[in-house]
Amino acid sequence: MSDIRAHEIMVPTSQPDDARLHFIGRIHTPWTDRKDCPRQGKQDGPECRIEIFEPWVPALKGIEIFDQIEVLYWLDKSRRDLVVQNPGHSDRTYGTFALRSPVRPNPIGTVGAKLVKVEGSALIVRGLDCLDGTPLLDLKPDRCAFTPKAPPKD
Repeated sequence: MSDIRAHEIMVPTSQPDDARLHFIGRIHTPWTDRKDCPRQGKQDGPECRIEIFEPWVPALKGIEIFDQIEVLYWLDKSRRDLVVQNPGHSDRTYGTFALRSPVRPNPIGTVGAKLVKVEGSALIVRGLDCLDGTPLLDLKPDRCAFTPKAPPKD
């Protein structure tokens, strides 16, 4: 990948082989092109579907009691070699760690999403900001809103 903006700095990288991640699902959104994807998810955005793969489906037990969940995903279409970036909406440059850009050395995305409902092995949520087909890494109750909606049902 050689298409970088003015004032961006690229470093040589190799394919990492020191971490093993298991994609536990797939995210389905309306966006197929990065330019159409929202810069940050909005709680009033469109409903999106998070599909959970076996054998991880039982791990959803109890998640329905939360209003908000943290969604961690792998930005599989992102480049990984920029240390300084020039965001398209700015004339300034920033270090990668000062941005929420999908261009990262380890392209992990995270967003707080509103949990709308659970449908079997899938979650319907609002507030995502990733492309259709994005691999899912993990789900967690929101760390700032850890209060369940109602007592858990057995």
